[in-house]
This record gives sequence, structure tokens and C-alpha cells, in this order.
Amino acid sequence: MASQDWFDKDFYAVLGVAKDVSDAELKKTYRKLARQFHPDSNPGDAAAEARFKEISEAYAVLSDPDERAEYDQLRAMGSGARFTPGGAGGFEDVFGGMFNGGGRTRTAYSQGGFEDLLGGMFGGGGFGTSTGGYRGFGGPTPGADITATTTLDFATAIHGDTVTLQLPGGKSTKVKIPAGVADGQKIKLRGKGQASPDGGAAGDLVLTVTVRPHPVFERDGVNLRLDVPVTFAEAALGATIEVPTFDGDPVRLRVAPGTPSGRVLRVKGRGVATAKATGDLLATVHVAVPSHLSAEAKKKLEEFAATLPDENPRDELLDQARG
Repeated sequence: MASQDWFDKDFYAVLGVAKDVSDAELKKTYRKLARQFHPDSNPGDAAAEARFKEISEAYAVLSDPDERAEYDQLRAMGSGARFTPGGAGGFEDVFGGMFNGGGRTRTAYSQGGFEDLLGGMFGGGGFGTSTGGYRGFGGPTPGADITATTTLDFATAIHGDTVTLQLPGGKSTKVKIPAGVADGQKIKLRGKGQASPDGGAAGDLVLTVTVRPHPVFERDGVNLRLDVPVTFAEAALGATIEVPTFDGDPVRLRVAPGTPSGRVLRVKGRGVATAKATGDLLATVHVAVPSHLSAEAKKKLEEFAATLPDENPRDELLDQARG
């Protein structure tokens, strides 16, 4: 996305958060909105799909500290300036208005030099000789880096894929996404950035990955987590239940008698497989309490409760609270 677009979009408003929102609250809000408007949850709903894209775009920028800082600075300056894409740091149209009626003047600001800008001010000759760097100081100037973002489905991030990115100037390039890439992870492609203005090495392409949330599974490093509801009877008496896995058939897990809510059941090797490690599937048990009971069921439950020891499970909690 070209940074000029940032002047026209209020990403904080898109997500419904304040400008000083914390990283944790930003992520929490994004996950909630992403689940609400995800295409899988709204099949055939073009408006929901468009909203989902807006949410993903806003989060991709605000979740990156560097891009968020740049976005805040650009928005504060107003819509009278255009910046080079990808965070290269150029002020081409701001300074371009000073010369030749607003023509485009290239700058290698992200490498710390204004040689092309100043060269345009002094007859195009730059400083010193024409051998590179500050025209002879320090060798050829490296090309500017280009930053880009891409949004991946949860499955694509898990398995990896090759995606095509559109670069400034209408060019495109293919990027191999490694298996197990995480939300917010950066991928650097050497030499895929802007060309050097004086024969030096090309800059890099720095790609930030945003991963759409899954309605069931959540990443925890190389592990996958999910919540598994069980009935009160299953938790109290014990049971064997089926739990979904991300890539295969459900697995059967044993719920021990007396299992409380919050206990984690582990399935080895059914998490995320990366080049360095393979994670596990972590199923967190949640006891589902029935919201409606028949008169007979209520009577039997009262009879059952009467047989239990006369003890308060919150006694220890109360004692700890009192200090």
C-alpha cells in the first residue's frame, strides 16, 4: 500500500480504537472484529468481506511499531504531502513543489543522504565527483528498502505458499512464505527493493505478514490451541471425547473423572510444523453448564447435591483474599 493512502484512511476509526491504544488491546479488538467479519462466517456477503479487508489493512499498519509511528506522523502533516511507498522516507512531492512546478525529485533519505534532491538544486551535479555515495564519499549509495504487507489465510500461514506482490511502478515479484509464519512476522528479501541511484546494490523488500484468525484454532508459538466444551457429567464421571485437529481427522482424548474447567489436554505433534520444530495441539476443557433443566432433571440434581459433602469450594479463595 502506498503511504499516500494513509492520508485518506483513519485506521483508528476503522478498528474503533483510540490513538493511544495499547498493543494488547489493539490485538484483542482486531481478533474480535476479524472473527465477526471473516468471509468464512459471512459467505456471499460482499459488505462483510470489504469490511474484513479494511480491518486487516488497518491492523497490519497499526500493529507494526515503525509503520504506526510513520502513519501517525504522516496523518499529522495533513494531506498536502506525498511520500514514497514502503517507508523509504522520501519527501519527493513536498520538496518537488519547490522545483519545476512540483516535479518529482528522488531522494535516498532512508540511507541518510539527500544527494539527488540537492543535486537538483545545484544543476544536477550533486556534491563532489560522480563516483557514488555523496558523489565520492563512501562508495555507491544502496537503494532504498521497500516495505509491504500481505494478509494470509490461517492455513496458508501454517503450510506456507508462494504469493505474488505488486511493487511500486507496476512491477510484481513472487515471495515464498515459509511454513509456520506467524502474525506480524517480517520477511526480508535481499535485493528486491529500489535500485541504487548510482550503481550500488539494490535495497531490500521487507514484507510484514498479517494472518487472518481461525474460528477454532489459535497459534501459541508452534502449538495450536482450541477450547473444547464437555458436559458436567463427562467432566465429573470421565469420558472419551473427539477433538478436531487442524489437518486431519478428529482424535480421541480421555477426560479423567473430576476434570475441572481450564485443564489442558495435549496431543503431541499435531501443532505447527516449522523447519526448527513441530508443536502440539492443546485442548482446554470448558465444562458446559445446561441453561435449561426439566423438572425431573432439576429434582435429581438437587438430590445429588444433597449427597455432597457440606463444604464451600470458595473457602480457600476467601481466606487468600483476606490475607
